[in-house]
Amino acid sequence: MRTILNVLWLVLSGIWLALGYAVAGIVCCLLIITIPFGIASFRIAGYALWPFGRRIERKPGAGVPSLIGNIIWIILVGWELALAHLVTGALLCLTIIGIPFGIANFKMIPISLVPLGHRIVDGGDITDI
Repeated sequence: MRTILNVLWLVLSGIWLALGYAVAGIVCCLLIITIPFGIASFRIAGYALWPFGRRIERKPGAGVPSLIGNIIWIILVGWELALAHLVTGALLCLTIIGIPFGIANFKMIPISLVPLGHRIVDGGDITDI
């Protein structure tokens, strides 16, 4: 079931969202100081490409540096990526078949705003995205 959902996700919105994260990662890697943001963006691009069967967890011990990094992330690229999730989710919710994928997009908005201090792990229920 996860494979079917992931393939449908890939066709409907996953490829475009992953490309958005990849572009954000490339932009962040252009400057030396923002390379950690680029790495986080590439990690989330893989998650946006194939999300079902994986989930997001908060990293224990993430403190002030991740908070400062998340603030910088929101200013640079976070709000654009969150907006892409919002628009894609709203468009997918226009059809009955797309509603689960729209909800999945809405669940990805928090990680697109504050990616530092989180990790993506395998496992989880199909409904966990």
